[in-house]
Amino acid sequence: MGAGHDHGHTHGGTATAAYRGRLRIALSITITVMVVEIVGGIMADSLALIADATHMATDALGLGMALLAIQFANRPATENRTFGYARAEILAALANCLLLLGVGGYVLFEAIQRFITPAETEGGLTIVFGVIGLVANMISLSLLMRGQKDSLNVRGAFLEVMADALGSLAVIVAAVLILTTGWQAADPIASLVIGLMIVPRTVKLLRETLNVLLESAPKGVDMAEVRSHILDLPGVEDVHDLHAWTITSGMPVLSAHVVVSSETLNGIGNEKMLHELQGCLGDHFDVEHCTFQLEPFGHAEHEAKLCH
Repeated sequence: MGAGHDHGHTHGGTATAAYRGRLRIALSITITVMVVEIVGGIMADSLALIADATHMATDALGLGMALLAIQFANRPATENRTFGYARAEILAALANCLLLLGVGGYVLFEAIQRFITPAETEGGLTIVFGVIGLVANMISLSLLMRGQKDSLNVRGAFLEVMADALGSLAVIVAAVLILTTGWQAADPIASLVIGLMIVPRTVKLLRETLNVLLESAPKGVDMAEVRSHILDLPGVEDVHDLHAWTITSGMPVLSAHVVVSSETLNGIGNEKMLHELQGCLGDHFDVEHCTFQLEPFGHAEHEAKLCH
């Protein structure tokens, strides 16, 4: 029979949990600026400001979902949910992507409508509210900068706020053009720019999120190299059923059935062999949670018969 080994049985908080306080501050800033920009957009009749405020409303919802996901993700594991609710963070990131795509489409549609039916935008007021939005977004970006490297969920929030900051910059540029040249088309053009900035980043985040949901190998983990490292250990004859995937940001896992010669198992014992495998992967790959089943030669054929 094979022997199992599990390294790192207890999981700490997920990668996003460490940035809960910063997400809360970013959420407060986002809601405040959203209200300010809605008021400014109505007062100045600026579609660009309204578009940016609409995007910020989506950001607020996304940040709220991220915080809610943290609450679920850090609930303890149960008999039915053996990894707890950690995957809730990835589901929140997926929902953020869908929301962002929807907002991007809405902004593009409204910008085209504004070309068909032009409106008079007041440049001075638009600049004031655009600057307020830009400053607030820069503060939020500084809060989320470090966390976006560790968590897909925080990265989603970071990208949303970055798009907002660029959107605020586009609003300011458009307002300056309207104020100095009277060129009203600058406002819907800025709205188009905001919409086009949202979509590519969202598609990239969506791809990464789907990779997690489809249980692709963790980013940066070369499975051929992992297999090679295991096979290079003395006494290892083969490895099969090798799998690596990501539960949520910062929680990659790996499992494998390792065929070890009887001489090696009799000589050093199962525990020493398991430590050798764990040390091998721990030195070369960022995978904390590994499960190995040690097998004598020929056990794989026995497993195949059991499956039939």
